Amino acid sequence: MGLYDKFTRLANQREQFQTSGLNPFGTCIDEVYSATEGRIGERNIVLAGTNNYLGLTFNEEAIAVGQAALANQGTGTTGSRMANGSYGSHLALEHELATFFDRPTAIVFSTGYTANLGVISTLADPNAVVLIDEDCHASIYDACVLGGAQIIRFRHNDAQDLERRMVRLKERAKDAIIIVEGIYSMLGDVAPLVEIVEIKKRFGGYLLIDEAHSFGVMGATGRGLAQELGVEQDVDIVLGTFSKSLASIGGFAVGSAAMEVLRYSSRPYIFTASPSPSCIASVRASLQIIAQQPELREKLWANAARLYQGLEKIGYTLGAHISPVVPVVIGSKEEGLRYWRELIDRGVYVNLVLPPAAPSGITLLRCSVNAAHSEEQIDKIIQAFTALQR
Repeated sequence: MGLYDKFTRLANQREQFQTSGLNPFGTCIDEVYSATEGRIGERNIVLAGTNNYLGLTFNEEAIAVGQAALANQGTGTTGSRMANGSYGSHLALEHELATFFDRPTAIVFSTGYTANLGVISTLADPNAVVLIDEDCHASIYDACVLGGAQIIRFRHNDAQDLERRMVRLKERAKDAIIIVEGIYSMLGDVAPLVEIVEIKKRFGGYLLIDEAHSFGVMGATGRGLAQELGVEQDVDIVLGTFSKSLASIGGFAVGSAAMEVLRYSSRPYIFTASPSPSCIASVRASLQIIAQQPELREKLWANAARLYQGLEKIGYTLGAHISPVVPVVIGSKEEGLRYWRELIDRGVYVNLVLPPAAPSGITLLRCSVNAAHSEEQIDKIIQAFTALQR
C-alpha cells in the first residue's frame, strides 16, 4: 500500500471539483482592494466570506503601526516565547488584553488554533474528562485528543444533554472541563451560556469558552458572548483569535493568575515561534479601535440584519438567528457548488461548506458580513442570491 493510497477517494472527489470549473477549495483571490472588495480572475467581487467582522484589515492606523514594527523590529522573532521570542510588544499586548477583559492574566499564542491546542491539551490530560459541544471547532477536538483526556460530546447547544452527562459523571463532574464556543462559525448560533453556567454552579467543573467569532462582535465593550449575557465571572478561561475581528493572525487566552503556569507546561506555547512584531503591532491598534469605536459593532449588526432579512424574504433557509455569520442551507453538494460558482459570476464571494465541515450533513453557502460593507454591497449580495432562483 502506498503512503497516500488511503486518500484515493478524497483525491478523486477533489479532482472532480477541480476539473468541472472554479475550485472552491483553496480559491485564489487574485487581488484584495479593501475589506469588502477583491478580484477573482477577471471578475471584481464583493467579499462576503472573510470573517473580517469589523472590517479592520485595511485600517490605516493598524497598517501604519504594523509597517513601523516591520521596519524597526524585523520580519519575525525566529524563536519561541520561552527562548528569544518574547519582545516588549508581546508583553504589552498581553497586558492590554488582560486589562480589556478585566482579568489578571493573558497569554498570546501564534495562532488561534495554537491557543486552543496550547491551553486545552495541557489542562485536558489523561486524568481529565472534557465535555464539549459536538459542533466545537476542530482545534478543540484536536487539543483534547493531544492531551489524552476522556472526551464526552453533548448535543449542540443542548444544556439538558450536558446536564444528563454531568449527572452520569457523579463525583467526577466537579473536576470536569466544559468547552463551548460563543458564536459557532458554521451556523452563526450562540451557546446557551446562562443555562450552562447554572449547570456548572450545581455540579462543579470548569468552563472554557472560545470567543473566536464573538470577540469584538458581542458584549457592551466587545468582549464576547459571556459579557453579552453577564456571566463572565463564571467563565474560567476565555480563548480567542486575532484572525477575525482583530484582522491579523495569532491567538490568546485570558484567565486567572494561576493560568500563568501554562507558560511553563504547554508544549505548543513552549515550542512554537512567536508572532511577528508587525502582527502584534496591528493587533494592538485594532484592540484600541474595538474599545473606542462601539459604532463598528452597531454597523456590523445592522448589516447582518439587512442581509439575513433580505435572504429570508426571498425564501432561503437560514440559521435560526440573525448573526454576522449568515448560513444559507442548500439542498445538495452539487447544487451548492453550482450556486457558489454562479455567485462569483455575479460578483459575490461566499464560502461553500460541505460535510463534514458543515454540521448534520448539510451543505451551506456561508456568508459573513462586516462593518465595512455598504448597504449597496449588502443589497448586491441579496440580488445575486435572488438571481439564483430564476
